[in-house]
Amino acid sequence: MVFGVDRQVLTLSMARAADAVGNSFLIVVLPLYVASGVVSGTTFGLGEALLTGVILSAFGLFNSALQPFAGRITDTVGRRKPFVLLGLGVLTLANFAYSLGSSYWALLAIRAAQGIGVAFTITASIALVNELSTDTTRGGSMGTYNTFRLLGFGIGPIAAGTVVNGGPYTVLGVQMSGFEAAFYIAAVSAAISFLLVTVLVRDPDVERTHDPEGTSIAILDHDAEGLLDPVFTLGVASLFMAIGIALLSAIEPSVNARLEQGATLFGIEFAAFVLVQVLVQTPIGRASDRYGRRPFILAGLVILAPVTVAEGLVVAPWQMIAARALQGLAAAMVFAPALALAGDLTSEGSSGTQLSVLTMAFGLGTAIGPLASGFLIRYGYPIPFAFGGILACVGVVLVYTQVHETIEGGGLAFLLDDVRGIIARS
Repeated sequence: MVFGVDRQVLTLSMARAADAVGNSFLIVVLPLYVASGVVSGTTFGLGEALLTGVILSAFGLFNSALQPFAGRITDTVGRRKPFVLLGLGVLTLANFAYSLGSSYWALLAIRAAQGIGVAFTITASIALVNELSTDTTRGGSMGTYNTFRLLGFGIGPIAAGTVVNGGPYTVLGVQMSGFEAAFYIAAVSAAISFLLVTVLVRDPDVERTHDPEGTSIAILDHDAEGLLDPVFTLGVASLFMAIGIALLSAIEPSVNARLEQGATLFGIEFAAFVLVQVLVQTPIGRASDRYGRRPFILAGLVILAPVTVAEGLVVAPWQMIAARALQGLAAAMVFAPALALAGDLTSEGSSGTQLSVLTMAFGLGTAIGPLASGFLIRYGYPIPFAFGGILACVGVVLVYTQVHETIEGGGLAFLLDDVRGIIARS
């Protein structure tokens, strides 16, 4: 254990951070690369901006769509580590291949391959984190894993622009452009992740499921405790949460015009969400191990609803920064405890399939959110945010009625004991 976290969970988290750096690099680099004139070839009548959007979206589309299948394959085979390595290997090669791609369709194919590779990495690694954890550490483990992922994702875009603009470079006598340097850095980041997992992570001794229901996604609750399957319900709640937090990105010009600000302040507003999540994700995950998962999920969705609506009503940059920070807090209260609760409910050997419901839902939500705001903004600036607030309210109802607590003896009793202990010590 390191700082209360299993060493292998910490290794997986660090590996996820390294490949997230490389992935997020490309969010900034690819549009610049397409616009630089280096890329050529037929566009089949699509404009450059639209084709760039298609290339960027291909990653999320393939990644989200394939996660349930990737998860089921890892459950069926009964091993996780080889699939983590498979995904990281594909990612390493794909990131390097960008330096050789000179046509739009080559970039599209590489981006799709990236999505396929990461689908295996995410499902297998999150299943490993789940199986390396216990009921009393799962929330903290999920929080640590997501914190490192967010750190990597946040660092990448900041460094990408600097690397591209600083080129050309000469390294060990080899000259490369800023774009090539960025692609090589992304490839090296994935390769570092590959090495970390190879050396420091092993598959735990877990009895694999032979139950067909364990490797399938249930929608209805077959135990008759509610109408919907609780893991599926958590996936829907995660989808609604992700839609709400992703509304902002597609309507940046409208946000900047309303708040009378530039791109720098918009970047700060966007970063406020990530920063708060990085700070609170692990503590909230650990708290859910003691006080229960469901209270945090419900509280997060309850906070998310009015805060999302408020983003459509604010009139000053500092107000938007505050709203985004609160939105980050709400998202942290939902995501790690929801993954931990789903892990609690999952039978041995079926983590890949079941947890893919939540990771797929989150990925789809981040893709649907910008589309929804881009469409709804025509009806008025507050409308996209009102839509996100309504979805969060629906999420509250679904979790409250369809999801039960998995931590026995926690909740208010533990909280009161802790308060009494603090009073006694003071």
